[in-house]
This record gives sequence, C-alpha cells and structure tokens, in this order.
Amino acid sequence: MSESFEFREVTHFTAGAVGEPGARVFYIQAGDESRYVSIKLEKQQVAALATYLGTVLEDLPAPTVTDTPSVPLIEPALPEWVVGQIAVGVDEEESAVVLVIEELVDFDPDEEEEDDLLGDVSTGASLRVHLTVDQAARFIATSEELMTKGRPPCKLCGQPDSPGGHACPRLN
Repeated sequence: MSESFEFREVTHFTAGAVGEPGARVFYIQAGDESRYVSIKLEKQQVAALATYLGTVLEDLPAPTVTDTPSVPLIEPALPEWVVGQIAVGVDEEESAVVLVIEELVDFDPDEEEEDDLLGDVSTGASLRVHLTVDQAARFIATSEELMTKGRPPCKLCGQPDSPGGHACPRLN
C-alpha cells in the first residue's frame, strides 16, 4: 500500500509536466518546510481541478496577490502514486481550500480475499492539502499556463495536432 500525506502548512503547491508536448507526464506537487511529494495525474485532471478551483474562489475572499507567477516543479518529480479521485472542500473559518486527492486503486475481483467480500475493502493512499486562497490562485495561474504549452489544436477538429499531423475525423 502506498503512503498517505497531509500538508497543513503548505509552502509548495503546483502542477507541472515533464517531457515533450504529446508525451508529457503531469504531476501535482505539495510540500511544507520539511518535505514535498509528487503524484502523477492526467492533463485533463489538472485542467478540471484548476477550473473548479476558480469557481470555489468566487465564494471566498479575493486573493491578496495581484501577480500570480507560475510555480515550477521541484525536480526530480518522482511520483509516489497515480491520482484516482480528487475532492475539494472549503474551510470557511480559515478561508482555506482543502483538497483530498486519492490514489488510483486497481480492483481485480478475481483476487479478492474473503475479508473484502465482507466489506473490508482496502483503499489506496491519499494526499490532503490545506491551501490558502493565494495558493489556490497561484495553482490556477500555473495550470492555465501549463495548458498553453501543449500541442496546438487542429484547426478543423480542435484535437491536439502533431508536427506530423493526426488522424483528423473532419477529413473523412
């Protein structure tokens, strides 16, 4: 089973990618004064999280930072595990955003043990991160910048284009 992490006093929270457009591996990193962790996820998960955080921030006090520079990945980005589900909550007393990111767990019904059949299904690891409004705003800015660095969209279908072209469905 993978290790779970919780960061209440976050000093580093970002999304980033390693590799060339079309073959990039995406990560979220979180950390405090003593350590940081990287977890692997899909590009669409980064984009969806950034979009959702934008709607969450509408209901919280405005960020105090006006300039939201992107936050780079700390290298090397070695993933602890792969993201399955992401949940977002708000701590209204602290005006903070709480993320709970859960590990993707493979489920093989043929390998279930008897205990699992009785409801004791083992779960994967989780990452719990408590973010300030400013940190969430920086994450959004970093993610939006990250999305623009990918492959350009095809002018006909909007899917990512490659230097050698792609199988565009509009050309059939």
